[in-house]
Amino acid sequence: MDKVIVANDISLSYNANETIINQANFSVDSGSFVFITGASGSGKSTLLKSFFGAIKPIQGSLIVGGVELSDVSKNKLNFLRRHIGIVFQDYKLIKEWTIEKNIMMPLIINGYEKSVIQNQVESLLKHVRLKHQAGKYPLELSGGEQQRVAMARALSHNPILILADEPTGNLDEYSSQLIWNLLEGANTQLKTTIIVVTHRIPSTLNVNYKHYHIEYGEIYEIS
Repeated sequence: MDKVIVANDISLSYNANETIINQANFSVDSGSFVFITGASGSGKSTLLKSFFGAIKPIQGSLIVGGVELSDVSKNKLNFLRRHIGIVFQDYKLIKEWTIEKNIMMPLIINGYEKSVIQNQVESLLKHVRLKHQAGKYPLELSGGEQQRVAMARALSHNPILILADEPTGNLDEYSSQLIWNLLEGANTQLKTTIIVVTHRIPSTLNVNYKHYHIEYGEIYEIS
């Protein structure tokens, strides 16, 4: 099976005095579902950020989608990011744009035709049960609704990899279950690789997954 991520001896840090992830070795199979757990401040979000180049390793090799991220050009990084969908805990929607336009953004960046964009956005709005909210703005929606928009945006351009940082951390039960269903569907139906940082793995998930746990800068696989 192809590897979508390969990490060899990577160390991550924001400053010279404190190493957050220390000489980690791991890999992620293409089409797999992966959970990353750990205590608050253990480095879960830092590790996730490294997968889309927001933080570079200070040591070692990190290859994501065939791109070496320890020393990457801006053009190559932008190319890689076009194939990644990201779901943040705080949504990161553009407040001045409607829900519809927020979901369109990755499709516009990737140069899709207008008709394709419209069809895809309509389909996704229906999928996340927000078709009736298409013309509203993010701050007019609840937190759960905003996260569903963020999920639709992450799925819109059919990425090879979805990175989700505590995607249900602040959500009600209905929205949480919908988010897990969407992630599970993307993985089982579209063969999208899913990596989720979370405090708690849901018991309702009906998919085989790999589980990595971070403790004191070390990354362990839990079977």
